[in-house]
Amino acid sequence: VLYKESVGTGTPTPVTPEMERVKRNQEICSSVLYKENIGKATPTPVTPEMERVKRNQEIISSVLYKENVGKVTPTPITPEMERVKRNQEIISSVLYKENLGRATPTPVTPEMERVKRNQEHVSSVVYKEGLGKATPTPVTPEMERVKRNQEHISSVLYKEQLAKGTPTPLTPEMERAKRNQENISSVLYSDSFRKQVQGKAAYVLDTPEMRRVRETQKHISTVKYHEDFEKSKGSFTPVVTDPITERVKKNMQDFSDISYRGIQRKVVEMEQKRVDQDQENLTG
Repeated sequence: VLYKESVGTGTPTPVTPEMERVKRNQEICSSVLYKENIGKATPTPVTPEMERVKRNQEIISSVLYKENVGKVTPTPITPEMERVKRNQEIISSVLYKENLGRATPTPVTPEMERVKRNQEHVSSVVYKEGLGKATPTPVTPEMERVKRNQEHISSVLYKEQLAKGTPTPLTPEMERAKRNQENISSVLYSDSFRKQVQGKAAYVLDTPEMRRVRETQKHISTVKYHEDFEKSKGSFTPVVTDPITERVKKNMQDFSDISYRGIQRKVVEMEQKRVDQDQENLTG
């Protein structure tokens, strides 16, 4: 800004054909001077010997690179490695969800559904327009045979590269570790569920249709309740009476009688009178 303020106001000049010619001449002169400083070179054809040397150099570079890598010892994938891998995936999933933060849920309105369907239709139409015209080719028996052969060859090559594995028996320790991992996975899943879902309400639009369905469900529930009540009315559930039940029943009856008749209060008063009388006998 300060630079432009100090420049001041200038007078624009139109680009004339003479200025265009001078500009082109300057570009040509710059190109000529650059090429003069390079000097003259003698082009050499690419001979078979040069091609051979080039290939040898590439092979030598590849060999030297592989020699610097060194030898490695292949390690089989043990159950412990599988367990650690699964734990890492679970931890990554939990950490990813924790870093997401809280979001504001927005209800899916009918307008949003309509726009979404329109976008899918537009994307499908634009994709098909960009494809251009194609010539359909029928699937001949020869093509089917080649396709099946390719599948068989791929399956055979895949199985040949697997090599032989050593079966390991399931020991009690492995069973215990498996159960522990399932418990840990369940705990992590529950923690993630509580952090992400539990306690958050799902917003649902209260449309007239939903209100009608809700009222209908209430009526159906009321009718079902009265129907069950009428069926069970007048019936009872037999209970086996044993000595323990009889004793508990008798104790509860005694407690109820004591509370109802006020016997407990009378017992406390009589006990207090007896204590007072004993005190008088001792002092007298």
